[in-house]
Amino acid sequence: MLTLLIFILILSVLIIVHEFGHLFAAKRVGVRVEKFSLGFGPQLWKTKKGETEYTISAIPLGGFVKLAGDNLEEYSGKAYEYYSKTPGERFQIIFAGPLLNYILGFLFFWVIFFAGYPTLTAKVGGLLEGMGAKEAGLQVGDKITAVDGKAVLYWDDMQALIRSKKTEDSVNLSVLRKDKNFEVNVRIREKQVDDQLGAKRSVGLIGITPYDEIIKVRHGFLASGWLGLRQGRMITGKLSLRDSVTGPLGIFYITSKAASVGLIAVMHLMAILSISLGIFNLLPLPVMDGGHIFLLGVEKLRRKGLSLKTENIITRIGVSLIITLAVFVTYNDIVRLFGDKIHKFFK
Repeated sequence: MLTLLIFILILSVLIIVHEFGHLFAAKRVGVRVEKFSLGFGPQLWKTKKGETEYTISAIPLGGFVKLAGDNLEEYSGKAYEYYSKTPGERFQIIFAGPLLNYILGFLFFWVIFFAGYPTLTAKVGGLLEGMGAKEAGLQVGDKITAVDGKAVLYWDDMQALIRSKKTEDSVNLSVLRKDKNFEVNVRIREKQVDDQLGAKRSVGLIGITPYDEIIKVRHGFLASGWLGLRQGRMITGKLSLRDSVTGPLGIFYITSKAASVGLIAVMHLMAILSISLGIFNLLPLPVMDGGHIFLLGVEKLRRKGLSLKTENIITRIGVSLIITLAVFVTYNDIVRLFGDKIHKFFK
């Protein structure tokens, strides 16, 4: 039950932030916002403030902002309507949603780095049979201080460097053992592992597990902001189309794991999902934010808008693509999260 509540809270925050971006930008350029909705299906609550009706519906798997004159059928040429605005102003409205998702992810990372987060030291806690570390003579209690000459303090930093060496035969480790320093070359084996979003990734492994030595790491206010920005850029660069389209099933699964670890883990998950949502919405597909931005570019080049017939055709194509994408996302979640168990069941 707690996992379900956290799942709903995470989705709601991500959706509200995204749609608020559209609402804020619309009001900023003078477009009337008729409705702001969280969720779909039967309405649970609604209120009206000024010209905008705010609603919460029973199914919290999405949301939308209804703008005055945002389709050609109802557009009447009034100054406060969406299609009365320039392509540049409409771009601001569309782009503000994904932008706020990215900013939210960045802010979560900033808070995590500033408040402090528990992390493992780069100390060896176990050795796996048949892997490079044991063959090279590493022992439990050894502390790895550098990887190919790059200094490391924490397990995650050390692990990231080793995993990135998947195409190499070996890695050079600087090791501290009972106040004595030495270097050793360790054979690398490439292997498929699950990342934070449940996706399979090919990485380099040497066959060590962490020692149960945890320290809390905190950074200064400005340093945390820089680290948060860098983390957001790293995630943006790493996420492929397949990895950025995590659906409700996948989010629920990884939420259950994060909730069992604690608040920092949940915040970390929300940061990743928020950035992922921003990237996903910028895909150049009809009815997606990226699709609308693409059509604005076409309009700018043609120096005139699309016809009502063309808009209706694009909308129908977009709805079909969204349904197809929903099926793909669900299938992708099932395969990457439960594929091994399904395979074993049918063997």
